[in-house]
Amino acid sequence: MTTDVDPLLHVETWIFDLDNTLYPAACNLFAQVDLRMTAFIGTRFGLPHDEARTLQKRFFRTHGTTLRGLMVERGVSPGDFLDYVHDIDLSCVPPNATLGASLDALAGRKVVFTNGSAKHADRVLGRLGVADRFEAVWDIVESDYIPKPDPRIYDRLIADLAIDPARTAMVEDIAVNLVPAHERGMTTVWVDTGFAWSAPDPDAEHVHHRIDDVATWLADLVAARRAASPPN
Repeated sequence: MTTDVDPLLHVETWIFDLDNTLYPAACNLFAQVDLRMTAFIGTRFGLPHDEARTLQKRFFRTHGTTLRGLMVERGVSPGDFLDYVHDIDLSCVPPNATLGASLDALAGRKVVFTNGSAKHADRVLGRLGVADRFEAVWDIVESDYIPKPDPRIYDRLIADLAIDPARTAMVEDIAVNLVPAHERGMTTVWVDTGFAWSAPDPDAEHVHHRIDDVATWLADLVAARRAASPPN
């Protein structure tokens, strides 16, 4: 990993993950989603909690997401599942004026790339107060319900949004999701949430920058880019 910001001075497209990236991981929204995934499976298939939980985790390990497992093995409608599991309390997500100001000042295109739904992203971005700062939300529906880090989805994102990977940075809390971005020439930024399961290996070459807080990092980056710009 490196703290050299020079490649970031020339970025034209900024790709941000949503959950645990644009808002603090301490909000722990996934705990709510996780419980609702178990409840969905239990209700849909008439299973007690422990059996539903076991099936949920098997789907995740086998298919990458619980949703993918439900679709492949049980023919579940993805819309029903996504609407149910993302019906959560977002009151723990605070408005973030610093994030909004930094996104306003950050030159370039901004995209949200999430394994969640666009409806969930819109709700979270609305809570943060930054819903109008992004050109596009590339969600699990746009990805044909194939989750990150499947490389095919990165290729589709790049093609459909006409992105130049060499002038693109991807910001993400799950380090493995940065592997395809790195392989395609993007500058990668890993958000350290303190969770060991989402961290890279210490010598991981696919992580170029490590940060703790997106809003603070962006504010510093905006200042660095301004300082590096030639005077008019």
